[in-house]
Amino acid sequence: VHERFLPRIGRLFAEERFPIDLVPELAALGLLGASLSGYGCAGLSTVQYGLVLQELEYGDSGLRSFVSVQGSLAMYGIYAFGSEEQKQRYLPAMARGELIGCFGLTEPDSGSDPASLRTTARRSGSDYILHGNKMWITNAPIAGVALVWAKLEGQGAESLQGFLVERGTPGLETPRISDKLSLRASDTGQLVLDGCRVPESARLPGALGLRAPLAC
Repeated sequence: VHERFLPRIGRLFAEERFPIDLVPELAALGLLGASLSGYGCAGLSTVQYGLVLQELEYGDSGLRSFVSVQGSLAMYGIYAFGSEEQKQRYLPAMARGELIGCFGLTEPDSGSDPASLRTTARRSGSDYILHGNKMWITNAPIAGVALVWAKLEGQGAESLQGFLVERGTPGLETPRISDKLSLRASDTGQLVLDGCRVPESARLPGALGLRAPLAC
């Protein structure tokens, strides 16, 4: 942090830019998904992981946000609630920094309260059609996969489910949020889901109800 990040933070803050070139170095240090075991992750204790994040925060909260969203939210959600096939597909690449993830919970009208979110998932044959708007999503503009939380259409909070939506899926846009007053060295954006069709294999089988997003 002292040698590779702090000399640049003034410029990064002014330019509202995250130093994506440092992601391979963060991965090489074992910091991505550091509290998880297996799948190429470091398996640190929660105290060790907390100390890692404290040191990253010493540089800037944008640096810490990238690592904690990648590991504690996106990777942990897959680790805790995903199928073995999903874990094998995503977690090793995310631990290596080859795939960046984001966590699509927060919305313009409900904040981070999963009980009142408005994003919906409608069954269409063996697929799901996602509609909604996520706001203030760290890593959204640079993420290759988004863990999106949505309620089954016409049902309540107990129907809340998680879906893995990959960049390039038709109906998904990730506009960047600019002119922030803080977290300027963090890539923050929206997830706009407009008839975004995903297969059943994109649904996290263990994520059902409010417990799942709140556990991440």
